[in-house]
Amino acid sequence: MNSNKADYNTTWQKFVRSHAIYAWLLIVPAALFLFIIVGWPLAETVRLSFTNAGLGGEKYIGWDNFEKLYNSRKYPGIVGRTFYWMFLSVSLKMILGTIGALLLNAKLKGRAAFRVMVMPPWIVPMAIGCIGWLWVYNGHFGILAGVLMHLGILDGPFEFLAYKTSAFYSTIVTDVWVGTPMVTIFFLAAMQGVSQDLYEAAYVDGASRWYRFRRITIPQIMPVIVSMALLSAIWTFNSFEIIWILTEGGPRGATTTMIIDTYKMAIANYKFGYGATRALMVVLFLTVFSLIYLFILGKVHQRFKVK
Repeated sequence: MNSNKADYNTTWQKFVRSHAIYAWLLIVPAALFLFIIVGWPLAETVRLSFTNAGLGGEKYIGWDNFEKLYNSRKYPGIVGRTFYWMFLSVSLKMILGTIGALLLNAKLKGRAAFRVMVMPPWIVPMAIGCIGWLWVYNGHFGILAGVLMHLGILDGPFEFLAYKTSAFYSTIVTDVWVGTPMVTIFFLAAMQGVSQDLYEAAYVDGASRWYRFRRITIPQIMPVIVSMALLSAIWTFNSFEIIWILTEGGPRGATTTMIIDTYKMAIANYKFGYGATRALMVVLFLTVFSLIYLFILGKVHQRFKVK
């Protein structure tokens, strides 16, 4: 009896050990990939931030880059502009995405075609889409200026990307155009997961559409809303291509966000050390966003008992 038990324990230990080795064999390639793609560049960025690295070489200067950034008069404005740009863009994406998901979730003929039609802004390569928006914003032969002149709103050609205010909001419109389809699809998938029995019971009780949306739809998809809002905020915070293709951060820095500012400093001006310091500030803000994401998402799951 004891011999059989010992044999069983030995077999079980071999089984567990073999599965543990197999699990590590699966994890190691992914861990190496993350180290090469994420870990090493991040460590190199930290190292460069303590140097004056440039085309002429590099020299360790300690905390001078951080002190210089702290005393910069322009940088607080860039940070504030980044958050303002992100807030407006994400808010519009969430509102339009919710409306779009509600419309696509309605029982209408041909809704499958409409669901396909909502995807092109997300499917089309971002560079191609932004080039298209460059034509739209052109003051002389762009469709937007042409329509506004035809309606009598504009007296003549207007270059939307040539003025600080119009350029800033033009980049937001383009970013919303690119990001809304993804939000719409995510919200649509969440709405389709809501039990129809809840809606039928509320309808029988005489609840209006607005009441059903407010009391059933929103609470049921709230975890997805929170997840999408915060993830969209992180992605929007990191947005580079849209602003760079449309304005390159201009005019006069009106659309320069933290990402654009980091690129200009590190690549355009060849100040790799100082640019690395600014890149670390971006990492810091994104880390804070990630922590907020985990905290709020945990609270939402607890509030709505999502398991």
